[in-house]
Amino acid sequence: MQIIPVIDLLGGVVVHAKQGARQSYQPIQSQLTPSHQALDIVAALLKVYPFRQLYIADLNAIQKTSGIYSNNYSVIAEIKQHYPALIIWVDAGISNPSELDIWHMSGVNLVIGSESFTKLDDYLVIKNLLQDHFMLSIDFMSQGYVGPIELLENAQLWPKDVIVMSLANVGAHLGVNTDLVSTIQQSAPQQRIYAAGGVRHIEDLNLLREMGVYGALVASALHQKQITPAQLLSLNSPHLNLQHSGTLPQNT
Repeated sequence: MQIIPVIDLLGGVVVHAKQGARQSYQPIQSQLTPSHQALDIVAALLKVYPFRQLYIADLNAIQKTSGIYSNNYSVIAEIKQHYPALIIWVDAGISNPSELDIWHMSGVNLVIGSESFTKLDDYLVIKNLLQDHFMLSIDFMSQGYVGPIELLENAQLWPKDVIVMSLANVGAHLGVNTDLVSTIQQSAPQQRIYAAGGVRHIEDLNLLREMGVYGALVASALHQKQITPAQLLSLNSPHLNLQHSGTLPQNT
């Protein structure tokens, strides 16, 4: 099972995500490093374990906080420059082709979040442009699923890799929403399912592995040293071997 560390970027720094309450996120307080700068956080995470992939939520881009599409592109590009072998997944709140174009030559894997769309047709435009070379994040807030209901109900519209993003469980020490993960698994037996939100310790990861989950996104448990390098090694997770780069096709 893949273990993917997560960093949330807001205004150029790494913040502590908790239950999707983005308006109250503060710079992260990590036991791994006193810094909340992205490069320092990535270096600290890689000292814990030689992760081969990293998930980044660009919260400025996702929230469109300034009323326009602003992002943390320069920070992410710096991470990519310093760690060229690191497979970086980015949810940049992409909802239309013009936003997609910004990331065309970034070299990152794109995560497309259901919360970025109100209409299925807008999602389908992005899906067709990417030719399924992306990961879909199916987003759940405390009030439930966010996105076009037709997308949730039709797994044929999903790419191979799907993240079950339970934002209500993020950073809340509540454990993983295994019922939700299981429901998505049953809906999409052909997809590779990743669980995001609620991982507290190695027992949660072992449970997800027993469920047949392909991977888990983890943040707080790493920063609070609730999961040790030895425990990560015990999972014996193979290196990620996606069949696609996640970047835009060169002829787009």
